[in-house]
Amino acid sequence: QVHLVESGGGLAQAGESLRLSCAASGIIFRIYAMGWYRQAPGKQRELVATIDRSGTTTYVNSVEGRFTISRDNAKNTVYLQMNSLKPEDTAVYICNTNVREKYYSDPMDYWGQGTQVTVSS
Repeated sequence: QVHLVESGGGLAQAGESLRLSCAASGIIFRIYAMGWYRQAPGKQRELVATIDRSGTTTYVNSVEGRFTISRDNAKNTVYLQMNSLKPEDTAVYICNTNVREKYYSDPMDYWGQGTQVTVSS
C-alpha cells in the first residue's frame, strides 16, 4: 500500500506564489509518472502537470509559464511551484503517482486526499 501526503496549500492573493508538496510512502519499488490534478467546485477534475522519472514535464496551457513541477526521486516527493497565481487557479489540488510496489507487481495509480488552494483577487 502507498500513501500520499500533500502539503503547502492555503490562501494567496492574485500574483502571489505557493508551493505544493506530495510525499509518497509505503511499499515502493519504483515511482514512474507523478502529477498534479485540480478540481474546482462544479467543474471536472483537470490535469495540471506531470513529470516522468527522467524529468520530462507537461503542463495544461492555462498554467504554462507560471507553474513548475519537479520531483525528488530519493525522497519520493513531487512538488508544484505555483507563481503568478490567479483567482481561476482556486481549486483542490490532488497529487497522483504511478507506483510499482514490488519488482514483480504491476504499476498502480495512487491519489492523495487533496489540498485546497484559494486565490483572492
